[in-house]
Amino acid sequence: MTAGNRALMVLLFCQALLGGASHASLTPEPGRRQPASGAAPGPRGAASHALLRGFEATLLQMFGLRRRPQPGPAAVVPAYMLDLYRLQAGEDEDEDRDRDRDPHRGARLRYPERSASRANTVRSFHHEEHLENLSGPSAAPRLRFVFNLSSVPDNEVVSSAELRLYREQVWEQSPGWERGFHRINVYEVMKPLSEERGQMITRLLDTRLVHHNETRWESFDVSPAVIRWTKDKQPNHGLAVEVVHLGQTPAHQGKHVRISRSLPQGDGDWAQLRPLLVTFSHDGKGHALVRRAKRSPKHQRPRKNKKNCRRHALYVDFSDVGWNDWIVAPPGYQAFYCHGDCPFPLADHLNSTNHAIVQTLVNSVNASIPKACCVPTELSAISMLYLDEYDKVVLKNYQEMVVEGCGCR
Repeated sequence: MTAGNRALMVLLFCQALLGGASHASLTPEPGRRQPASGAAPGPRGAASHALLRGFEATLLQMFGLRRRPQPGPAAVVPAYMLDLYRLQAGEDEDEDRDRDRDPHRGARLRYPERSASRANTVRSFHHEEHLENLSGPSAAPRLRFVFNLSSVPDNEVVSSAELRLYREQVWEQSPGWERGFHRINVYEVMKPLSEERGQMITRLLDTRLVHHNETRWESFDVSPAVIRWTKDKQPNHGLAVEVVHLGQTPAHQGKHVRISRSLPQGDGDWAQLRPLLVTFSHDGKGHALVRRAKRSPKHQRPRKNKKNCRRHALYVDFSDVGWNDWIVAPPGYQAFYCHGDCPFPLADHLNSTNHAIVQTLVNSVNASIPKACCVPTELSAISMLYLDEYDKVVLKNYQEMVVEGCGCR
C-alpha cells in the first residue's frame, strides 16, 4: 500500500470514529455535544484520541517531518512563497487584486518553469541577521549574509537556488538621476574576514545592471554555491552582495537596495523585504512540480444504483486536527474516498479489471471467494505550503492525495 493510500485509510478511520460513516468530515456532526473541557474521556474518547495520534504520526511521516512543527512568533511566510504556491496550485486568478493591496509584491510573478521541472520541493531561508558583516571600507561596500541550510534533508538533492533582493525606485534631485543605473553583484564567500586579511575572498556568482527608476524584486542565480554547500558538503561562509551606483559619489553607494535593516527607508517592512534564499530540490519521491490549471469539480454520471462502487466526498480540514498553525495553504482539501458494492455482473461504468470480473463471477457460485473491492483507480497530487520544524517555509508536491476515480478491483 502506498503512502497516499495509507494516509487516506487513516483519514477514513478517523472520520468514521468521530463523525460516523455518513459524515465525510473529521469533525463530529452538527449538534452533537462535545466532551466537556478537562473531563476524563470515555472509552470512545480515549480511542478517538489514540486514533488521532496515529493519524498525526502517519501524516507527519508522509510529509518527511520528524515531529510536529511548533511555529514561533517570529516565523514569517514570504509573499514569494505564497505566490509560488498559488501558481503551482492553479489558484492565481485573484493575483492582480492581491497585488493592489500589497505594493511590495511587484509585477506578476513568472512561474520558474526550468527550476521547478527538476524539483518537487521549494524551501526558503532568511539570513542570520547577527552575521551581517561589512567587508571593510571601499567605494561600494559589500555585505555578507549567511543562510543556515542545515534543515535541508540529506536525501534531497538541490538542483538550483536563487537569491532574491528587493530594490526600490530611486528618488534624487540630481539632474539625470532618474536615467541612471546601478549594478548589483552577488558573490560566494570563499573565505571570510580574518585578522590576517583585510577583506573577504569571494567569487562572482551573478551580476545585473538595473535601472534606477523601478521598484521590483531581482533574482540572482546562486546555484553553484548552494550545491557546493549541500551536495558537496563544502564550508558555507555565506553570500556577499555589492551595490554599485555607476557614475555617482561614494555617498550614494550601497543604497536603494534592501539588503540591510539599517537603510534610510526604515524597517517597518523588513520582515517581507529582507533578502530571501530559495532552493529547488527533489527527494526522489514522486513527480516534479508542474504548474496546474485551476482544478474544476468533476461531475460524475448519475448512477442508477447509488449503493454501487463510486467516489464519495471526504474533506480534510487541517484545523480539525489543530494543524492550521503550521500548514499555511491549503486550509484543507477534498480527498474523496471509494465505497460501494461490486455486484455480479460488473457493469462497464464500475471500471473493473478482467481479474475483478472473473473473481466476481466465481463469487457468484462460491461464496468463500470474496467479491472484488471498491478501490481508488486514479489518484492525483496536491501542493502544500507549510512551516517545518525549524520555522522554514516549504512548498512541496505530495503524490496520491486525491481520489480521482474508483473501480472494482
